[in-house]
Amino acid sequence: MEFTREQNIAYDKAALLCSRSEKCTSEIQEKLRLFGLSAEESEPVMKKLADEKYIDDERFARAFVKDKFRFNHWGKQKIEYMLRAKKINQDILELAFEEIEDEGYAEELLKLLTDKAKTVKGKDQYDKRNKLMRFAMGRGFESGKIYAALKELGI
Repeated sequence: MEFTREQNIAYDKAALLCSRSEKCTSEIQEKLRLFGLSAEESEPVMKKLADEKYIDDERFARAFVKDKFRFNHWGKQKIEYMLRAKKINQDILELAFEEIEDEGYAEELLKLLTDKAKTVKGKDQYDKRNKLMRFAMGRGFESGKIYAALKELGI
């Protein structure tokens, strides 16, 4: 299929964006809409981008999970929430979370809580525990894992 002039320009811009960093389908669809393409006009552009491997939601999700866990120290719940906001499919989410090993996940939570415990001040042990709990939940870690880590720390 031949592209119109607007579609060619939009394709070139989208390809440039995708070559700079990983993008998901919903992000590129939004960009194409901002470039002035309608939903019908953007469909062939999206197909060509996917065919040429500029867009791959699984690759995006795996990279997103790995980066947010390693650099931002986010838990699975927060990462999943952010990926759902980007309209990533549930099947892809499950594949992407294979990037996080359970052992490394628990170690990261323990390290995060240990570092935070040094700076948290509470009127008693119960108050300090609650503050650490809220901190870890805000980072997206599951409550059961947080309880286990706090117990291991003796807090």
